[in-house]
Amino acid sequence: MDGRHHDPPEDRTLNAPLAEGLSVALSTPLAEALSVLLLVAVLVCAVIRPFNWPEAVVAVPAAGLVLVTGAISWEHVRAEAAHLGPVIGFLAAVLVLARFCDDEGLFQACGMWMARGAAGRPSRLLTAVFALASAITAVLSLDATIVLLTPVVFATAARMGARPKPHVYACTHLSNTASLLLPVSNLTNLLAFTATGLSFTRFAALMALPWLVAIGAEYVVFRRFFAGDLVAAAPEPRVDEPPAVPVFALVTVGCTLAGFVVASALGIDPAWSAAAGALVLAGRALVRRRATPLTVMRAAAPSFLAFVLALGIVVRAVVDNGLADALDHLLPHGSSLPALLGVAALAAVLANLINNLPAVLVLLPLAAVSGTGAVLAVLLGVNIGPNLTYAGSLATLLWRRIVHQHEHGVDLKEFTRLGLIAVPTALVPAVLALWTSLHVIGG
Repeated sequence: MDGRHHDPPEDRTLNAPLAEGLSVALSTPLAEALSVLLLVAVLVCAVIRPFNWPEAVVAVPAAGLVLVTGAISWEHVRAEAAHLGPVIGFLAAVLVLARFCDDEGLFQACGMWMARGAAGRPSRLLTAVFALASAITAVLSLDATIVLLTPVVFATAARMGARPKPHVYACTHLSNTASLLLPVSNLTNLLAFTATGLSFTRFAALMALPWLVAIGAEYVVFRRFFAGDLVAAAPEPRVDEPPAVPVFALVTVGCTLAGFVVASALGIDPAWSAAAGALVLAGRALVRRRATPLTVMRAAAPSFLAFVLALGIVVRAVVDNGLADALDHLLPHGSSLPALLGVAALAAVLANLINNLPAVLVLLPLAAVSGTGAVLAVLLGVNIGPNLTYAGSLATLLWRRIVHQHEHGVDLKEFTRLGLIAVPTALVPAVLALWTSLHVIGG
């Protein structure tokens, strides 16, 4: 990131394209109020999705409105689109890759492996869910864990006669916490990865210890919090056949991961590696007539991609109209342990107030001034922090919808109480682990 949000205020009335009759050229206070109001409207509609509308239905017009009113300049819109474009392309490729891994039977096989490994014991099932959800989130992104693994966990718990709550809650917590490891694990990671300028392998090396520490802390919290639900269940009398190994999907995912490393070393955007992996699996499905071009396009979730771009533009308008200056006074500077803790805490709070994607878009330019450590501390806050509230991340919102589809209620008080315990328990040692990694490996 280049500190762009500290540019001196521009005269929006002189914006060339907007001055040609496209802009109302609002005053600064009105532009600020409009930007904030539209951001709130976009986030509220993303949470409640009135009439089951896609998130983009509100976000795209909101982005257009901040543009035509002069709350954001054409220049900044183009800069935001150029910044988010490769990230959105990468996200589309990963979504297609995950969808066709599911079609190849990867997630069904995961469910059978979990059931066999648990041997009828819910505590073992929780361990298996933690291991698989952490791996899937890290490699195939948090969306795969939410959309594809959560239904499998429901089915596995039902077959075992176990209470689904601990295992299903683990899916949403790990979709956030376990997304710390790789640049490809989360959209927030991709943005932070770009801001740091690190290689793929160096990013992973710095985040490996915080990732392990945060997951371990969550596991301890879950074992104690859900102790009553993790009672012994009778093993299934039926012995299932060993699951078929989805070799093609596993090999494709492995080659895609290797491609990320090679591409990073050669200075090539990792989106090309993700696109290659998605093309292989989608092409196989097309050749076998198990998918159509329309199926592939839908797997890329174009509406959600439009939402991400539109949200970025609205957030940039808010930033341009004063939010960056306000947060800059609150954000600790430097890379000392207290500074990193302060950065992570502020990021976690902001993620729960305005969602983690807007939070990372706002904070990264400010943190980049203090170096790699501060940027990665922001990432810890915006990835672990959202486990506190439903609105903290888009993944949690999506998880809640999937849970309701399975006719399983979510108690808001219980969810929040778990978050109040798990977030600080995971975040503080994760920051300490990051500080250690920075001193051992170097930022």
